[in-house]
Amino acid sequence: MSKLNATHDPSRRSFVQSANRPDTDFPIQNLPFGVFRRRGGEPQGGVAIGDRIFDLKAGVEAGLFSGQAKVAAQAASGSTLNPVMMLDSAHASALRARLSDLLRQGAPEAAPIQGLGGKILAPMADVKMELPASIASFTDYFTSIFHAERGGRVRNPDQPLTPNFKHIPIAYNGRATSLRVSSEPFKRPNGQFRAKGGELQFGPEPRLDFELEVGALMRGNAQGTPIPLSMAESHIFGYCLVNDWSARAIQAWETVPAGPFQGKSFCTTVSPWVVTGEALAPFRCAAFQRAADDPKPLPYLASADNEANGGIDLQLEAYILTPKMRAANQEPSQITLTNLTTLYWTFAQMVTYHASNGCNFLPGDLIASGTTSGPTDESRACLNELSAYGTADIPLHNGEARRYLEDGDDLIMRAHARRGGCVTIGFGDCTGRVEPAVPWPAN
Repeated sequence: MSKLNATHDPSRRSFVQSANRPDTDFPIQNLPFGVFRRRGGEPQGGVAIGDRIFDLKAGVEAGLFSGQAKVAAQAASGSTLNPVMMLDSAHASALRARLSDLLRQGAPEAAPIQGLGGKILAPMADVKMELPASIASFTDYFTSIFHAERGGRVRNPDQPLTPNFKHIPIAYNGRATSLRVSSEPFKRPNGQFRAKGGELQFGPEPRLDFELEVGALMRGNAQGTPIPLSMAESHIFGYCLVNDWSARAIQAWETVPAGPFQGKSFCTTVSPWVVTGEALAPFRCAAFQRAADDPKPLPYLASADNEANGGIDLQLEAYILTPKMRAANQEPSQITLTNLTTLYWTFAQMVTYHASNGCNFLPGDLIASGTTSGPTDESRACLNELSAYGTADIPLHNGEARRYLEDGDDLIMRAHARRGGCVTIGFGDCTGRVEPAVPWPAN
């Protein structure tokens, strides 16, 4: 677990003035990693500061780094973050500390950095963001008891939870090749499903949904090597937002007996900025408080430290922006407000369980929390729950309503870590737009 240090000092300000605004996601206390592309250029690594991106390659060329920070900056400056994810956490921490010193108000290097202008501090508005890593494997968990119980009551009112839910963090292997970075649109999937009348048909998914999730990008471990709970956090490079788009009608027809397949494999959207565990250190909190009569996890999934500090106090929001709102230049309509503290299992427990059978992570592998629904109506984190499984309209602020996503809709996810005495940090938007399904080719 990361300890607090000078990079978390709430009084620290940056000479990049946009980083000092109260509404920025990227104050100097954050400094998340990402991969960006300048117009006509190649993908390269950078760090967000206000409305700018610190170009790590340019910083290395300018001789701004030494020691572990230089090794990490070189590793993080290429077309993916995988090389820096191969290093231990001390390297990323050293780079983050050096960047915090370089970018602070009054830093000796402020004038030379500002003198380099856009070469070293690229305007975010002028670049295209890329997937932060080459992701070989994607695992999606199912860890909110509120999400599990609501869905379970539809299928089996007498026993909404599966017998194993309170004993292990349940997951399925997602489709890594379908991962896309925020702002990339995707096609509504075609598939087979039961229509309202019960007949089978093939065509565009009628109940397209989102799932508001948080992801963790991993460092590696050797195959056959378990990761004890006490070491699990050190195997996480950082966190991002994940939208596990869901084709509910296709999923409902196919899931038994082998679990999700085509209902999930068509697209998953990932936010471009990776917020380090160190940046989130001020926002650690106790793990989810289980009911007194719930079974205790087996010893390999339990520790006093995980119970006391395994949670992250992270506010999560989802918005819909319809074509009508876009045409009228209106703000999107908020539909979800929840928190990562609702998860029944911590990320550390997910990591330890994942590797307990000898399964290995490659640097850059992604695990996701599952739908982060909480106990209240506003904290339902997917349209299935918000629309009472397709039976009730979800009112939007402009008078429109939705039960599921329509073609042309944008789904926008945001996250902010807030706490008294701390500077709020954010993740940036995670956005995807639904495009019409591809017309099925004639035989």
